[in-house]
Amino acid sequence: MPDPGVVERLRAAGCVFAEEEAELLRAAAAGPDALDAMVERRAAGLPLEHVVGWAEFGGLRIEVDGGVFVPRRRTEFLVAQAVRLARPGAVCVDLCCGSGAAGAVLLASVEDAEVHASDIEPAAVRCARRNVEPRGGRVYEGDLFDPLPAALRGRVEVLVANVPYVPTEDIALLPAEAREHEPLVALDGGTDGLDVLRRVAAGAAQWLAPGGHLLCETSERQADRALAAVAAHGLTARVVTDEELYATVLVATRP
Repeated sequence: MPDPGVVERLRAAGCVFAEEEAELLRAAAAGPDALDAMVERRAAGLPLEHVVGWAEFGGLRIEVDGGVFVPRRRTEFLVAQAVRLARPGAVCVDLCCGSGAAGAVLLASVEDAEVHASDIEPAAVRCARRNVEPRGGRVYEGDLFDPLPAALRGRVEVLVANVPYVPTEDIALLPAEAREHEPLVALDGGTDGLDVLRRVAAGAAQWLAPGGHLLCETSERQADRALAAVAAHGLTARVVTDEELYATVLVATRP
């Protein structure tokens, strides 16, 4: 059982699941001093995943460094849709990859998948390389499609883009864990939250194979505008949702 003192410190700091977090911290700590330091960091507001150094995602343990976007539970729905659409040997791309969680799950779940991932944040790229490349994928640093090998043009069968989609004026409403400890570029989607999605949609047709799919997470209130954004670039799109995870995913297909 976790130390009651640890539980109380976490509870006093506002951690709703203090008992579960105490158990994870105790398991991750090398000793009492390390545990004390980890509890202190968590109580100060750092995301639990940054403190222990990993997140559970899609059945995998994904390494997550400080300052890197933490993969959300609802994003498992996005990746599950991608896995469902990927045939054995599929060429897959994970844009805005963050820690590389989506790419890692694709590699673990799709037989002989060829997976490429990119992110503009150097810290995210360093983290993603540890999660993706040991499983056989490749990770590149740069803006969206820019760093991808030109040989992938017209060959991508599954393109996952977990783009930032929080409207700029809503950033201040996010939990402090996100606002203060995750990169703004991974959160801020511009005035209406769809700036990066539009850029991805504009380039997707050049990279997707005929019949290839683009999958993006969005919000329920943005879904109609997201559909219009991808339709403007010749893609046929639909929206799928998971009420339990509060997840909304846009699935667009190149004819």
